[in-house]
Amino acid sequence: MDNIEIKKLSSSELSQFIELIRVFEDVFEMKNFQMPSSNYLQNLLARDDFFVFVSILENQVIGGLTTYTLRQYYSEKPLVYIFDLAVLTKYQRKGIGKSLIQAVNAYCKKMGAEEVFVQADVIDDYALDFYRSTGGMPEEVVHFTYPLV
Repeated sequence: MDNIEIKKLSSSELSQFIELIRVFEDVFEMKNFQMPSSNYLQNLLARDDFFVFVSILENQVIGGLTTYTLRQYYSEKPLVYIFDLAVLTKYQRKGIGKSLIQAVNAYCKKMGAEEVFVQADVIDDYALDFYRSTGGMPEEVVHFTYPLV
């Protein structure tokens, strides 16, 4: 789509970060979601190991992704983990997600990262197809969680 701006948020763009979280809430169908405090989100956005890219159409955030930078001990080059990526349903399948992946990969290459990675549920065929179509190379792994609450 034309007219779409992809940009990395600065620490002063809290309102757009909150808009993106609302996109995640909608797309991921998060029931009873409680938004963290603005102070907490502002501190997160200001960190140097967390960054956010958004897609903007007509001054509205319609998609985006969040990442965490992981410092390694095997290499001085960090890894970057895409934690969430979503585009509002009515704008999906128009190349916006691919543009976000391209933008984050270009940024991470410039910052000297070794690789960017993302997880997708094995049963989420749409996500698997999407990440393959953007050049992602799947690995067979099993993810374990330890719920602490």
